Amino acid sequence: MTESNPTGSKTDWQSVPPSKTDWQSVPRTNSCRSLLWLLLIAAILVAGGFALARQDRSDAGESAKSDDQRDPAQAKAADANDKDKKLPEQPFPKRFKSPGLDGGTEWLNTSGPITLKDLRGKIVLLDFWTYCCINCMHVLPDLKYLEKKYPKELVVIGVHSAKFDNEKDSENIRKAILRHDIEHPVINDSKMSVWRKFFVRAWPSLVVIDPEGNYCGYVSGEGNRELLEIVVKKLITYHKAKGTLDETPIRFDLERAKVKPTPLRFPGKVTVDEASGRLFIADTGHNRIVVASLDGKLLDVIGSGEIGAKDGPYAAASFDHPQGTALVGETLYVADTENHLLRAVDLKKKAVSTLAGTGKQARGRPTGGKLREVPLNSPWALAHVKGTLYVCMAGPHQLWSHKLGGGTIDLFSGTGREDVANGGHGECAYAQPSGISSDGKVLYVADSEGSAIRRAEIDSKGNVDTLAGTSDLPLARSLFEFGDRDGTGSDARFQHPLGVAYHDGKVYVADSYNHKIRIVELAKKAKVTTWLGDGKRGANVKPPRFSEPGGLAVAPKRGKLFIADTNNHRLCVADLKTGTVDVLEIAGLKPPKKSSDNAVADVADGPVTVVKQQTVKSGGKLTLAFFVKMPEDYKLNASFPHRYRLSTTDTQSFLDKRHLRGKPQVAPDGKSLLAEVPLAKAEGSATFHLSLTFGYCREGKGGLCKLRTVRWKLPLKVDDKLGRTRLTLNVDAEGTKSQRTAVAPKE
Repeated sequence: MTESNPTGSKTDWQSVPPSKTDWQSVPRTNSCRSLLWLLLIAAILVAGGFALARQDRSDAGESAKSDDQRDPAQAKAADANDKDKKLPEQPFPKRFKSPGLDGGTEWLNTSGPITLKDLRGKIVLLDFWTYCCINCMHVLPDLKYLEKKYPKELVVIGVHSAKFDNEKDSENIRKAILRHDIEHPVINDSKMSVWRKFFVRAWPSLVVIDPEGNYCGYVSGEGNRELLEIVVKKLITYHKAKGTLDETPIRFDLERAKVKPTPLRFPGKVTVDEASGRLFIADTGHNRIVVASLDGKLLDVIGSGEIGAKDGPYAAASFDHPQGTALVGETLYVADTENHLLRAVDLKKKAVSTLAGTGKQARGRPTGGKLREVPLNSPWALAHVKGTLYVCMAGPHQLWSHKLGGGTIDLFSGTGREDVANGGHGECAYAQPSGISSDGKVLYVADSEGSAIRRAEIDSKGNVDTLAGTSDLPLARSLFEFGDRDGTGSDARFQHPLGVAYHDGKVYVADSYNHKIRIVELAKKAKVTTWLGDGKRGANVKPPRFSEPGGLAVAPKRGKLFIADTNNHRLCVADLKTGTVDVLEIAGLKPPKKSSDNAVADVADGPVTVVKQQTVKSGGKLTLAFFVKMPEDYKLNASFPHRYRLSTTDTQSFLDKRHLRGKPQVAPDGKSLLAEVPLAKAEGSATFHLSLTFGYCREGKGGLCKLRTVRWKLPLKVDDKLGRTRLTLNVDAEGTKSQRTAVAPKE
């Protein structure tokens, strides 16, 4: 979604705020991609700024007050100081003090609020997003790449400024964080307060703040990984030389650590084959396809559960958040959404292969080509009609088609402009099509971002119109005409529908953000009525409630509708006559095995401190007391997995290998860690290498926690009669590398 601000105007270029006429404007449409690169790369390498926005001091200073206040005279003196140090050229000479991060409704994916003061010394990348938006989804892999490559220098903060009403709810954002495996803090900016402070005009927009809290610039749209990395590298080089870069590792309390595994995880779509009595469930959050009987018996699992694009046997194959499926004979076609691929599953040979796509996201607006040579862009849903596979290509807002047995996949319908516009296949416009079904003559499409149900004739010379919801409004206003209203045709309102299923003259609609199942009756001029759900998120079955249902499939002979109740991690079955709803449990289905989310790697950021030999008493418990000196208002985080490790190459018998590692406990004062190490009734001596990994936060529970690992070389002599029972090791958490550790043994 490269839409402009929620007030509705839409252009090919980012708007210049009226009071900020010296901002550089940045193109953000795919058609302007080359010009975008020329302007942005030139801005960085030549002019020293990327889409740099300069504000009057009065505006910038007022916005930044909540996080940091720096005297202008001090700032001037600091800049003069920089010149004396013969630093590299300042990459962003027009930088200004950034607005603060306050104003949000709630902080998610972390244990508390974070300020720019907390982030001092880090490069901060703000991602303004809304979770419905396909372009925002495309930015997430770029953010993950940067986070993994620059874990000590860069902090990403998501600012969720919602488009849809449903997206303003913190619980729904929390589910989106889990669904997309997001690993950075997110602000629920439900009132658009942070959005307005930063003068944002489009989703997605990315803002960079330097380690001194200065606003450096912004860019809107997707596909800017290389540009952002150039910016990050320049800031690292400059601030490392200046001594203002803090490379202390950090950690956040992620939402995923708070949830228990479930057999299904965010199932997106479902396909029914009554002839064979099989269900095919896109277990999207587990990166696999589950095959079950119609009564819930587990038949097979396709995919290892790991993210990847590996072909091969079921157990070895991998997917990346697959969505729609379509069954043709004994071949199951899969929209492997985040791999940007179409996959084919041979159900007889139990093997997965790749049908179409290169594995890289298409840029611009390709019109098709050879199956394995043309890149795809977020294929989301599939339908098979008379030998042709139709694809909802959510990324470019189009429908594509592939004639089975042929060697190409091609654009079928839609210009690629994001809108709800009717007309011929070469003239119409879709808005993130995400669900598709057919009666054999036309395609019914859930046009999610336009909150509309579309009808596309299969004839290549046919037309596309809108069954229900709005269309053809000026300035793409249809993208913002959503709601929850029954009615006929254009009088009805949906909120981001993701699934459709045709049956017996009716189109069943998964009205996802209204948490409802609706019916569009074709014989009654597209009359829309609510069938299941009351508009409130929930998991009841009597009366039924859902949580962002994403997929539907009809079993006509059984008179059942299968519902992928996505955020409730379940599959529901509704009786088409009575409307009664039951949950279908898949007997024997278990989540794939994953590594622990709480594992924390050692962070080697300090020297090894050599301690003089300590004599300790055998046959009891040796208390290791780690006293940590931290900044004011900081304490050790009681929920952090602190740990110590001891190792030695010497031969000794007084310390059993079972006790060489452990988890020290936080003392009541929050300033020290205590560990008890049992010693055998034996004498001897050995030199140990001791390491301690710990985390500390503001008040012990702030939103941002810093990590340290410190190491000692600790010679021990164990005596049966004399010796200490307690060793105290002092650590300066914020000292320089040469000052971080010292030892003061005490009784």
